[in-house]
Amino acid sequence: MQIYLDYSATTPPHPLVLEKVQEVCTADWGNPSSLHSWGNRAATLIEMARMQVAGLVGGTNPDNIIFTAGGTEADNLAIFGITSQFKTPQHLIISSVEHPAIAKAADYLETQGWQITRLPVDHFGRVNPEEFERAIQPNTILASIIYGQSEVGTLQPIEELGAIAHKHDVLFHTDAVQVAGRVAIDVETLPVDLLSLSSHKIYGLQGTGALYIRDGVQLQPQLFGGGQENTLRSGTQGVPGIAAFGVAAELATENLVTESIRLQQLRDLCFELLADCKHLQPTGDRNHRLPHHISFVIRDDSPLRGLTGKSLVRQLNLAGIGISAGSACHSGTLSPSAILKAMDYSDAASLSGIRLSCGAQTQKEDIEWTAIALKQILRQQAANLLPT
Repeated sequence: MQIYLDYSATTPPHPLVLEKVQEVCTADWGNPSSLHSWGNRAATLIEMARMQVAGLVGGTNPDNIIFTAGGTEADNLAIFGITSQFKTPQHLIISSVEHPAIAKAADYLETQGWQITRLPVDHFGRVNPEEFERAIQPNTILASIIYGQSEVGTLQPIEELGAIAHKHDVLFHTDAVQVAGRVAIDVETLPVDLLSLSSHKIYGLQGTGALYIRDGVQLQPQLFGGGQENTLRSGTQGVPGIAAFGVAAELATENLVTESIRLQQLRDLCFELLADCKHLQPTGDRNHRLPHHISFVIRDDSPLRGLTGKSLVRQLNLAGIGISAGSACHSGTLSPSAILKAMDYSDAASLSGIRLSCGAQTQKEDIEWTAIALKQILRQQAANLLPT
């Protein structure tokens, strides 16, 4: 039995997505900047996808969507597209639980003299809106707060945070890569100026993303060339990936309500089945959480304290179950998860984080079997610690 529970990492392309890719690669492979019919067909596909992706986030103007090579580039375009317009360093606010695409961009800006405020979070991974407002300074020009945290599943109060930013005339960006297609987004009412998306999180292809840019927000291009994507992202567009993104976005929009409910039921079932496991402690916010996301650490009072998430990933993989871990490996040495450390977990717990994420192919039986397998692995690990 093979059970894939790593949908937060990537999703398998939908069959209709693959059909579209095949169609584009065999019939509509022209350069979309060319003026002949081959180019016109490709350009039409891109504009159709722009409408479909705009629809995914409730947008009414497709021109607000700029296609990129993925969520990381979208995040970088948002951050550097704003900050590079200033001749002297200013002030930027992020959270302490951002994706590396934001966190490392901020680290770089700090080396260039920018003042960076990294907002603390509570033990559930949430930013306090009052602390956010107190952090705003006269020279704050941008705030970037992740919408849904990929490692622990916590959803931030983006509507409240964005409203605070706008009250102080601060631009607001959010990384919605984990949220789009799982939680309803309406950029027409949500107070965000910039919002990042990724195709391969919603059953599209890897290597394609998008940045939503509200009307009136000006960005400095980070790639220069032929002026594609409204001059903001030069380079011949990857038509197959963009067309696939459009199909995936339309399918996600159509299925969002029913699929979100189904995923939430699977998520809650998993938490329920593992609630009696004395070794595991859930992480993240149970009330404000991505509908497909389950995460744990090993409890500090467990005899298994010191067991790493990487080890659990390997052992579940041997059982045919795919999950992920939060700690990072640098030069062969494990480092505690920066996200869990920011949430005030111990070093040992921060090394032990695991994430299970459900998706389109996940069934109730998959969750039940995974819970049995994980408990068995933990029992065996505990038995190995008993004196002989």
